[in-house]
Amino acid sequence: MNESGRLEAFSDGVFAIATTLLILEIKVPEHAGGGLWGALGDQWPSYAAYVVSFLVIGIMWVNHHQIFRFVVRVDRTLMFLNLLLLMTVAALPWPAALMAEYLREGSASHAAAAVYSGLMVVMAFNYHALWWHLTRTGHLFDDSVDTVAARAVTRRFALGSLAYPATVALSFVSAPLTLAVHGLLAVYYGFNQLPVPLKGAAEGEVEAL
Repeated sequence: MNESGRLEAFSDGVFAIATTLLILEIKVPEHAGGGLWGALGDQWPSYAAYVVSFLVIGIMWVNHHQIFRFVVRVDRTLMFLNLLLLMTVAALPWPAALMAEYLREGSASHAAAAVYSGLMVVMAFNYHALWWHLTRTGHLFDDSVDTVAARAVTRRFALGSLAYPATVALSFVSAPLTLAVHGLLAVYYGFNQLPVPLKGAAEGEVEAL
């Protein structure tokens, strides 16, 4: 196991716990006069918040793993930046539960969506701070990584993060639409992961899963 193995193992545990906690927020419906099917249907905000939040955490875990395949050394700064990222990942079940509870509650839904979006802004910032530290000098990567190309990738993907602050504003327009946009952003980063350029690769070619 290289130096980053322990850090990645700890991170995997946090990602796993966070995704597990999401499903615990979907409660078994109480007996209702309208029948069980109706009660299950009434819980659609919980299902929506679960699916979107699971996608966010799951795709971030995939991309986190993709990056750390090439990290062979760690320093204290990297460890603390990774902890900040994990702190937001571990916190996501709470705003997800908030969205599920208040998604249909008028003005309260806007506050819930703003909290959810605000956490996403912090999470995106932490993720890019971690990547910036890795690519700033490149000394933590193994020798196969082209750090100059990696820094260029940083600038391109940082533009995508501008969408997250926009979702905070969108929260005060429509909470369901805000949740849907977060789902679309998760899918976008699922198909457009932060690539790790390798030395000697053809132009535009990167290591992918």
